Amino acid sequence: MNEQPETKDLAEQCLNHVLRELPLRRAPATLESRVLKELKRGADLPWWRRGFGSWPFSVRAAFVAGCGAIIGSTLLEGSWAIAGVRVLNEAVIQSMSWMHPAVAAVTSAGQFAALLERVIPSTWLYGVIVAGALLYAALFGLGAAAYRTLYLQPSIAGDRR
Repeated sequence: MNEQPETKDLAEQCLNHVLRELPLRRAPATLESRVLKELKRGADLPWWRRGFGSWPFSVRAAFVAGCGAIIGSTLLEGSWAIAGVRVLNEAVIQSMSWMHPAVAAVTSAGQFAALLERVIPSTWLYGVIVAGALLYAALFGLGAAAYRTLYLQPSIAGDRR
């Protein structure tokens, strides 16, 4: 058992020695010039065209604050919209008597869903969600396999560009 790590170390040292003896290879001149040109082009870009990390601190802070304000106003507007929709629904329902049966059907369907939510154990609901996700993944995998089998021919697939 002690011999195996020593042989592994010896093999590693031997391989390390052989690889260090190999001459260094120089990159082709065209590659080097293209890489240097791209680096210069990236450095010449204005700050707003570069990555977020290279922006000035004040601009980054203003951007993050603006995003937070947009998220906050979206959530606030959503709650206001829900309250407004309730009031609007009551006003619309009162003015349009022909909608009463449809509203009654939707309301009873919502109450039925709430009743089922209270009656069915949550572990069953989670199980159904997981089973649905697994079935969806299986359907996706089977579809991909069928596509590869039926539409991609192995002899021609490598030649396509």
